[in-house]
Amino acid sequence: MSAATAQTDFGFRRVDLDAKQELVDDVFHKVAGRYDLMNDLMSAGLHRVWKDVMVTRLGVPKARPFRHLDVAGGTGDVAFKVVGAGASAEATVCDINGEMLKVGRARADQRGLASRVEFVQGNAEALPFPSAHFDGYTIAFGIRNVPRIQVALEEAFRVLRPGGRLLVLEFSPDVVPGLDRIYDAYSFSVIPPMGRMVTGDAEPYQYLVESIRKFPRDEVFAGMIAKAGFSRVEVTPMTGGIACLSGGWKI
Repeated sequence: MSAATAQTDFGFRRVDLDAKQELVDDVFHKVAGRYDLMNDLMSAGLHRVWKDVMVTRLGVPKARPFRHLDVAGGTGDVAFKVVGAGASAEATVCDINGEMLKVGRARADQRGLASRVEFVQGNAEALPFPSAHFDGYTIAFGIRNVPRIQVALEEAFRVLRPGGRLLVLEFSPDVVPGLDRIYDAYSFSVIPPMGRMVTGDAEPYQYLVESIRKFPRDEVFAGMIAKAGFSRVEVTPMTGGIACLSGGWKI
């Protein structure tokens, strides 16, 4: 099959690989203004705890300069945590969706962080940054929306300096037995109607819950991280496997 006709998953649908990015962009265009609110409601606030764990594991130095890249983090919540962890830390948020970036820039201004958090529109598969430029790279709940995940991981490796760290926080299909049935019922019966109530549209959230089930299992994804060149790859299931924190080092 040629690259022009290659297909991939968009939730439970099969779509042309080159069409997925536009479909994903439309999803996040619709929900940008209430994205973080819906994350709070869907996870009962747990996404903030998971992100705190990720930033803690990143090991931002308290005083030494630290240059960080957060991908698909347009609303800025992870970047704000990173610069809050280190007095000399600076963060760049790279997101392909302009509406999400608008939300993030406004929040940075409100917090007085515009000089320490930069917002750049760009594609995770072709980052607009030089090689060996960043000390850290994070992506929270965004990697499963990237059409070519392996390419994005290779780009993460490219832009990190030697000694830099990758951390990926993502919902996982490896939920522990027993909890998995409860989680499925909640995901498919509660989250889309909740999305309709809060944002006026259930369809984006139907896609989001479906996309979790199509994401690679934890150990498979760890293998993809290693294939991209990272060493000391780690996988940490969180909250009964609902989420997983994965990562590695550029040695």
